[in-house]
This record gives sequence, C-alpha cells and structure tokens, in this order.
Amino acid sequence: MRKKILVLLFFIISLQLPAQTDIEKLKEKAAAAAGKIESKCIAWRRDFHQNPELGNRETRTAKIIAAHLKKLGIETTEGIAKTGVVGILKGGKPGPCIALRADIDALPVAERVDIPYASKQKTTYNGQEVGVMHACGHDTHTAMLMSVAEILSGMKSELKGTIKFIFQPAEEGPPEGEEGGASLMVKEGVMENPKVDAIFGLHIESDIDVGRIEYKSGAFMASSDWFHIVVKGKGSH
Repeated sequence: MRKKILVLLFFIISLQLPAQTDIEKLKEKAAAAAGKIESKCIAWRRDFHQNPELGNRETRTAKIIAAHLKKLGIETTEGIAKTGVVGILKGGKPGPCIALRADIDALPVAERVDIPYASKQKTTYNGQEVGVMHACGHDTHTAMLMSVAEILSGMKSELKGTIKFIFQPAEEGPPEGEEGGASLMVKEGVMENPKVDAIFGLHIESDIDVGRIEYKSGAFMASSDWFHIVVKGKGSH
C-alpha cells in the first residue's frame, strides 16, 4: 500500500519544478510520511470494503471522506454530482492547479471471499436485490487518495500551486434513469474554480508487480457501456 500512495505523491512532486536537490528532499519526506500512514490507509480500505455503496448512493463513504478532509483544514465541497466530494489544498507558492482523482463506488456483486472484512451488504439495484462489493478496487483508490491528502496537507508550505482532490461517485455508471459519474461532475464545474491544468488518476491491478506502473497514451480504461440482449424463440431443454 505504501508504494501505491507514493505513486500519487510523485505525480505531484514531479510537477513542482524546483531544483533537483529540492525534488529529492520532497520525495524523501513523502516516502517517510507514506510509511507512517500506511496502517491508517489499510484500515480505511478495509472499512470501505466492508461497507460498500453503489453509484449515487455513496453517502457513508462521502461523509467519511469529507470529515477527513475538513479535519486536515482542506477546503471541502460535498454533494457534487450527488455524492461526490472535492477538496482544495492551496500550496505555499504560486503554481498550477493539479487534480488527483479517485472513484468511490462499488459494484452490484455478492462477495464470496472468506476474509474478516468481507462485504455482507445487500441492496436493491434496478429493481432487483443484489449483493454489493468493492470488486474493482475503488476502496483502495479512495483510501490512497485520503492518505495522499493527509501527507500533502503536511507539506503545503513547500508545494507550488493548488492540489484538487476529486472523489468521484458512480464511476461504474449511475442507476438507470439517473445522471452521475465523471460527466456530471464536469457538468457541475469540478474542473473549474480553480481551473485544473492537469489531472491524474490510477487504477490498481493485481497482475502488475508492486512498485511498478503501466501507462499508455490516449484512452486507457476510459469507458464502459451496457446493452440488453433479447432472445426470441421456442423454449427447449
């Protein structure tokens, strides 16, 4: 978990453009802070995993995020795109506005893994009773960004510009008949006030070795869609 936190931190540090010696000092400070917060990050992740919420319904998750950001003294806005949360941290020096984004919603999937913090949650989704599970890693993404917010808030006097923490609901898509997700956040102005100059996000992947990242230019894990198939014919056995 510590290395995952460091990836987000180094995105920010790499854009600071100070002297190379200053960059190394910031990296060392960030690495030390990541080690100290690792156990808290794991606890958050397990709590979110045990208490998952579907898109546009992430009320408990959003309250925990907002309370944490406010405790850090970060300017916090709730209720963006229904259940989204945005925090703004102003650095001690002038510079660009960099956004870090994490998704916070779970999936309508019943968990069948025997772990102490397994989800037992059930809810109604599109008219059917379903299990709810963080089957795509958003619990980890949320805990990571909360950790990064805490680390950077302790370094704000050394940071150039503004950091915007975006906690996005309904990444997996909103319920039928509702708006939600990234498109609604953008529609409601999440990329403005202050205007975002660059935005970073990441996705955990169990096939990649710890401490290693993969990337590509252009769209990457950028969208999904739903479709219905109607089969007409005579029943058979």
